[in-house]
Amino acid sequence: MDRLLLPTAPQLLPTSPGLRLLLLAVFVLHGVLGAAIGLSVDEAHYALYAAHPALSYFDHPPLVGWVQWPLVAVQAPEGILRLVPGLLWLVTVAGVYRLTLRLTPRLQGAGAGREVAGLWAMLTLLLAPLLHILGIGLLPDTLLIALTVALMHQTLTLMESANPTSIRQWLLLGLLLGLAGLSKYTAIFTALAVALCLLQTHGMRLLRAPGVWLAVLVALLMISPVLLWNAQNQWVSFRYQTQHGAGGVWQLQHVLRFLLVQLVVFGPMLLWGLAGVRLHAENGHRWLVLFFAMPFAVLAYLSGGGTSLPHWTAPAWVALAPFAGLALERFTQTRWRRPIVGLAILQGLLCIALPALMLTGGIPFVEAKAPASNRAPNPFADLHGWDQAGAHARTLASQHNLSSVSVQNWTLASRLGWYARPLKVHVLEDRFDQFALWAGDLPKGGDTLLVDWSEMAYALPLGAHGFANCQLLETLPVLRLGRPLSEFRFYACQGWSGAPQPRLLSEVTAP
Repeated sequence: MDRLLLPTAPQLLPTSPGLRLLLLAVFVLHGVLGAAIGLSVDEAHYALYAAHPALSYFDHPPLVGWVQWPLVAVQAPEGILRLVPGLLWLVTVAGVYRLTLRLTPRLQGAGAGREVAGLWAMLTLLLAPLLHILGIGLLPDTLLIALTVALMHQTLTLMESANPTSIRQWLLLGLLLGLAGLSKYTAIFTALAVALCLLQTHGMRLLRAPGVWLAVLVALLMISPVLLWNAQNQWVSFRYQTQHGAGGVWQLQHVLRFLLVQLVVFGPMLLWGLAGVRLHAENGHRWLVLFFAMPFAVLAYLSGGGTSLPHWTAPAWVALAPFAGLALERFTQTRWRRPIVGLAILQGLLCIALPALMLTGGIPFVEAKAPASNRAPNPFADLHGWDQAGAHARTLASQHNLSSVSVQNWTLASRLGWYARPLKVHVLEDRFDQFALWAGDLPKGGDTLLVDWSEMAYALPLGAHGFANCQLLETLPVLRLGRPLSEFRFYACQGWSGAPQPRLLSEVTAP
């Protein structure tokens, strides 16, 4: 393997023992927090990928399930499952540090300056609140951020070669591109950034190099499971992604809100990367900013239709971190030093507050939501109680001879699907998703255990658009620090009509 991509330990990590200890401490804290809270809706969904091995899935490529499959197969506890994103986070931060050193040739004679730039690049990631979430929970974006850094390293290696003919280097590029494609569909923007960087450096003559087409072939072979699965399933993933990406009516206010959220969840420290592109990087190296600019611009535009989620841009921000380190190394030697340090402290406090809120479920700042309330749900309540609810569902289903669990919204299905295994989970919505592939629709006239959650409470579905009858079996309160956080309600329902029309309880009871 190329020594520039996988450098020795002294090159990969800071020389300061204190900073190495800091990285280790954050990794351990991620592990402790991951063992103390339940899986989020997305984490549970992707863990279910591992419980249902396949070539691909409805909404995402398969790598996020494949990497968990060995652990899920041996029924490893969730604390062990969460070591996977923790290790990927550690590799990402170390990779950004090394990449920053590679982008500082003008500081070659000043070892301390290069080290400081690398440390600031690391700190921009350590001070980005949302990246810690991706370091605890395994999402496709967790994989893609690590692969983005690896692809930037490999692209830089090929850019620095006067005549890139090494077959090994092109094979490695194809391998990394294939893994990125198996991680998330937005990896297409990363692949375009790779192509544009190499074409800018070597020109169109690059297309005559056999290694280029070998890399393309390797990447295509690696993503062939996704293509094959979609060919077998009417290309459902691509149709879904196209419709999902289009969103609704485009509105500028959605874009502005998206940008504001980005500033909060990733922190303004990373914005220094825009200055770093011009300050220290050599002209050719500046093209690496495309790894940030291309995905961020597209996702920001799509947010106008209300479709972009905050964590989708994580690989883009990580790609900007080396340039942020270059800028901060310079600006902290000027009158900007105190404002920068102050800003870093504020971001650090936010990074501390976030896990505290996750552990407590938002208590005492957020009260439990009444089932019919129009108040926004508590995002931290989402991490607690689902393991209890899943175990309770298994017990009640066994007692009442029910073979499945049902919910009225797909976001409620993932945790129950994970914690109530091996019970099938039906989603009582008129939509097609991964659960329709796993469990199918609840048969007309069928019986099931219906589960409702107070933070997303639905009206009991009875009559023409529901069941012939439903009996409340039990209510399960979820407590945190002795205070109510939410509650689950379990119903034994019979005689499904087959015509779903779920209605939020708050909408039904609104005046």
